[in-house]
Amino acid sequence: MPVGVTDVSRDIFNLHMTIFWICVVIGVVVFGVMFYSLFRYRHAKGAKAAHFHEHTTVEVLWTAIPVLILVGMAIPATATLKNMYDASEADLDVMITGQQWRWRYEYLGEDVAFNSNMSTPWEQIRGQEERGEHYLLDVDEPLVLPINRKVRFLMTSDDVIHSWWVPELAVKQDTIPGFINENWVQINTPGIYRGQCAELCGVNHGFMPVVVHAMEEEEFDAWLVERREAAEQEAMGVDREWEMEELMARGEAVYRAICSSCHQAEGQGAMPAFPALAGNDQLIEDLDWHIDRIVNGVSGAAMPAFRATLNPVEIAAVVTYTRNAWGNDTGETVQPAAIAELIAQ
Repeated sequence: MPVGVTDVSRDIFNLHMTIFWICVVIGVVVFGVMFYSLFRYRHAKGAKAAHFHEHTTVEVLWTAIPVLILVGMAIPATATLKNMYDASEADLDVMITGQQWRWRYEYLGEDVAFNSNMSTPWEQIRGQEERGEHYLLDVDEPLVLPINRKVRFLMTSDDVIHSWWVPELAVKQDTIPGFINENWVQINTPGIYRGQCAELCGVNHGFMPVVVHAMEEEEFDAWLVERREAAEQEAMGVDREWEMEELMARGEAVYRAICSSCHQAEGQGAMPAFPALAGNDQLIEDLDWHIDRIVNGVSGAAMPAFRATLNPVEIAAVVTYTRNAWGNDTGETVQPAAIAELIAQ
C-alpha cells in the first residue's frame, strides 16, 4: 500500500498500519498463550484438564476487552471514512465516464472534454516490439488536475461497470451505468500518477489504464485556457469545408485511438462481436447506415453511440477514413456540418 500524495491517502495508510499493529499484538498474545499452554500443560507431562464453567470474571473480560479494542479501532476509522466521503466545497468538478475501453473526462463548466485511450502500441502487446517502461499504463490524454485544490469526481458509465482506481490518490470508485457516484481528491505533490480499471469490464479490460498529471496551480490554469481555446477552434471547424486529405489524417488518428481496439488496426475485425470494416459491403454501399452506426450505436451490441463522445469533426473524419481505407476506396467525404445537423435533430 503506497503512502500516496493526498492527505486522505496518508490517513488511510496510517489507519491501515494502526490496525495492522493492533492485529499483530492480538496475534502474538493469543498464540503466545495458546502455545505456552499446549507446551506447559501437555498430556505427556501428566497434566489433567480442569473442569469448570460460568466463570463470571473471565466472561466479562473476554467481552469487555474486544469491545474496547473495536471502539479504539472505530474512532480513527470513522473519522477517516467521514473525510473520504465529504466531496462538498470542491474547487473543480470533473465528470469521469467509463466506456469500453477508455475514459472520458469532462471539466464541468469549463467547456473542456476529451477521451483518454491507452497508447501502448499493439506491437508491444503482441510481442513484436520490446515493451516500454510503462507497458499498458500509458495514455494519449491524461487527466490533468491542479495540486492544492479540491477536485470533485462525478463518475458514471456508458455501458458496463468499470472502476476508476489510482492507488497513490487513494481513489477507487465504481462507474455504474445510470448512476452517478461521487469521490474527490486534493493532491499535494505534482507528478504523474498511474492506475487502471479495477472492475472486469470485457475483453479489453486490461487495456484501460488511468493516468493523472498533477500540475502546479498556475500551470493548470494556463493548460485549461489552452484546451478551452482549442475546443473553440474545433467547434469553428464544423462550419468549413474539409479536404479529403485533412479528413483522412484526422480520421486515422481517431480510428487508432477509439476504434482499432475492437475492429483491429487494419479494419479486419474480431468476429463475432466486432465485424470487419475492410471490404464491408454494407458499409461501402450505405452511407446513412454507416453514419447511424457511429452516431447512435447498436442497441444490445458492443457498438456504443459516439454522438456524445466524439465531436462532429471527429465523427466526419472517422467515417471518411473508414470508407476510404484498406481498399474500400469509395472516394466519398463526409463534412462535419452534416454530422452536426444530424446530431442536432
